[in-house]
Amino acid sequence: MQSIKLPSHPPKSVHPILNLSFRIFFSAAAIFAIITMLLWALVSTGHTAIDAQTLNPLYWHGHEMIYGYALAVVAGFLLTAVKTWTGVMMPHGYKLLAIFSCWALARLSWLAFGLGIDFGLNLGAEHGAGLLYVAAGFDMLFIGSMALVIFRAVMQVKQYKQMGILAKLLLLTLGNGLCYWGIISADMATTKLGIYLGFYLIIGLVLTIGRRVVPFFIERGLSIDSTETIKVRNSKVQDIASLLFFLAFFIGDLFYPNKYLLTITALGVAVVNIVRLVGWYHRDIWQKPLLWSLFSAFLGMCLSFLLYALQPWFGFNHSIAVHGLAIAGVGMMTVSMMARVSLGHTGRSIHKPPNSVKFMFGLMILAFVSRVLLPLVDMSHYGLWIMLAQGAWIGCFVLFCFSYLPLLARPRPDGLFG
Repeated sequence: MQSIKLPSHPPKSVHPILNLSFRIFFSAAAIFAIITMLLWALVSTGHTAIDAQTLNPLYWHGHEMIYGYALAVVAGFLLTAVKTWTGVMMPHGYKLLAIFSCWALARLSWLAFGLGIDFGLNLGAEHGAGLLYVAAGFDMLFIGSMALVIFRAVMQVKQYKQMGILAKLLLLTLGNGLCYWGIISADMATTKLGIYLGFYLIIGLVLTIGRRVVPFFIERGLSIDSTETIKVRNSKVQDIASLLFFLAFFIGDLFYPNKYLLTITALGVAVVNIVRLVGWYHRDIWQKPLLWSLFSAFLGMCLSFLLYALQPWFGFNHSIAVHGLAIAGVGMMTVSMMARVSLGHTGRSIHKPPNSVKFMFGLMILAFVSRVLLPLVDMSHYGLWIMLAQGAWIGCFVLFCFSYLPLLARPRPDGLFG
């Protein structure tokens, strides 16, 4: 019999927060979500010296929500999940710190730009865009290094089915590059294209990864309290239909703005995923916040796609549908995933989350209602609804930080590396 040779040098890092990527990236994403929303409240009300000639403040906000916050969560999730999927050790310790530092330095540059601080870094740029040139370099290093380590792991074990995720990362790199090229060439249309490309790619990732993990989490989360094994319904036909409808919607909304095409494709995505949700539904999910939050996030995405379908015919602002998809698909989905993954991968019980999680998720639902639904029925208080949504978003992540940062910064109670 062949014996298994254990590694002579088990993994270690200088601090538990650098053990695996989810620790540092989830922590930083939550803190950044608070800071960038506070700064956006100041930018949007004209209380900073942001250079609007170089970059439309709306695009500053959009870029940092997508390529700042959302991509940090994606990095934390993927660099952890790929280790589970492939069995290949992902960067930890100083290597992980190097990847994270690229993200952090890019974010600091964008925050300084939002405040109107350029530190004299003109770098040959007009209108004080020097800081964004610095950010571009670090952002490209961040996404490129993340994609490289995932590519190496996938190739090492020949797990080629993960190439779709790598393709999305490469397209995210392209989208971010378009944002920076638009800034450099003073072409706001190109910057807008890069932002929307990144946004829809993130939503595509959420639909792809969510399809894998949400039914798995529901089955695992409910089976422990049941005398029978809980199985939820899935369908390959639904998977293919969702992908095709979303791809057509993505291309149509970005490159071929036709109201008939937008309505048909958005409605297709909504209907397919509503049917999918019906197959995932079990009445007991409402007893478990880590499950109903994921279900609610998918439901919010479906409602948002319905708003996309209705918008050309009812004339409400396109940004309402966009923000619905952003809050449900980026906000609610990511904070729900972080809350669940952070417990499981730090050796805590996923069946006993902190009591604060139900309030966290409730605040994110409030942000959705205030930013998306209330403006549909009362535009006269639009500014108030936005302020309420911003406050709910900030409150959600403040609770996350108080509840989860101590767990993410401490070693696992079972003494294992992770």
